[in-house]
Amino acid sequence: MKRRRIEIMDTTLRDGEQTSGVSFSVSEKLTIAQLLLEELHVDRVEVASARVSQGEFEAVKAITKWADNHSCLNRVEVLSFVDNGTSIAWMQRAGVQVQNLLTKGSLNHLTHQLRKTPQQHFDEVAAVIELAEGNGIATNVYLEDWSNGMRHSPDYVLQYLDFLATQPIKRILLPDTLGILTPSETLEYISALRIRYPKTHIDFHAHNDYDLGTANVVEAVKAGVNGLHLTVNGMGERAGNAPLASAVAVINDFLPEVEIKVKESYIYTISKLVETFSGVRIPANKPVVGDNVFTQTAGIHADGDNKNNLYYNDLLPERFGRKRKYALGKTSGKANIEKNLQELGLKLNEEDLRKVTQRVIELGDKKETVTKEDLPYIISDVLTTKALQEKILVESYVLTHSKGLRPSATVAVWINGALFEEHAQGDGQFDAFMIALKRAYTKNKIKLPKLVDYSVRIAPGSNTDALCETTITWETDNKTFLTRGLDSDQTVSAIKATQRMLNILLNVDQLEAASITE
Repeated sequence: MKRRRIEIMDTTLRDGEQTSGVSFSVSEKLTIAQLLLEELHVDRVEVASARVSQGEFEAVKAITKWADNHSCLNRVEVLSFVDNGTSIAWMQRAGVQVQNLLTKGSLNHLTHQLRKTPQQHFDEVAAVIELAEGNGIATNVYLEDWSNGMRHSPDYVLQYLDFLATQPIKRILLPDTLGILTPSETLEYISALRIRYPKTHIDFHAHNDYDLGTANVVEAVKAGVNGLHLTVNGMGERAGNAPLASAVAVINDFLPEVEIKVKESYIYTISKLVETFSGVRIPANKPVVGDNVFTQTAGIHADGDNKNNLYYNDLLPERFGRKRKYALGKTSGKANIEKNLQELGLKLNEEDLRKVTQRVIELGDKKETVTKEDLPYIISDVLTTKALQEKILVESYVLTHSKGLRPSATVAVWINGALFEEHAQGDGQFDAFMIALKRAYTKNKIKLPKLVDYSVRIAPGSNTDALCETTITWETDNKTFLTRGLDSDQTVSAIKATQRMLNILLNVDQLEAASITE
């Protein structure tokens, strides 16, 4: 069976830029347009509205110059207006060859905004189309507020479409301007027009005010549209437009009777680029492109994936240039950890895996997510600790740091079965902690080793909530050795490394075992 071809027109640079607070620079618009056409393989791009600003004019000129050199100028479109030729002149100067003419698709808009009769509007539209044709500019026509027109003034919509059928235009563009359509209405309205105008090229332009944008896209395709208007990350005015990523995935998976050219594997790349340029962050749970959508958190899911991919569906991350992740945290099980260890090329025995799992759960109670990159630190921490009996315990501490005052620490520590509490000030919180600790040990006539090196590292690519591994080098009269601590707080990780040092000091054999390579 031959599949029906659907055009995808991306309007991120025009309708998407109407997202509150978003304004792309000339170079950003050019870069996005190039990637949409060359890499993502959308059929057309709507890049601007005519007459908006000088910056918009410069951006369109840059895009059309590039498009002309790459034989795709007919795929670059600009929103224009019924304005006695002002938009046409603007587009000529900018080098545009296709206009998307904004006209009235509901009697309510025509009557109350333009205050004109249908025939007056039709005559003015015909004049603009004729002028464009005379200047080598092809015309597509938007019916603004078309969805409300179909609900409340269908006779006007049909009268207007009958008129447009006599005009030399390429496409009819049907927008759900206020995002009010239900899927059943979308199917009903477009099906009726498809029957009445079987040879007319019809595009559907969905907004997402009720979160029905993608559902309406599906019904529009079923009804027989020839093209869809989408935006990267669903950007657009108010709640945005139908999101390109979701629409493409749904079409490819659930509408086998149609085909589109969009290259799925590039969707995530363009999505992250638009996120960066726009400053509008992608919600973590946004389908296809959100950070969490291919992340399994529950351990039972990872276990099921190990057993014949029980929690997989057709929406595979590899389709979009992504990878499945297994989050590590308090809901993790051994299966989640094993999945992450496999990716790192590591394998643990059952007992060590149990200990690492328990430590991940403990850390997850303090920190929402432990990353895969944190695992080597956790393994090192757990496996180093397991042979060491911790008889010295830092029971509690209070650390303070205030502007204009010296940092201070109050420390309570168990030494030889007795609890000692000391307070001190220092040049930093950890320095104050160490001074207080030394005072407690001095009372026990125990000399602490000298701190000779101190280093902190986090996993590459981590955020501010990353696990810190603090490694401290200590020196006694006859030995140099290392201890490590792990925590999401840098000072706490140093205190943990210090507590380990205190326990090593209890036993010379443990000190020998610790060595310089702990």
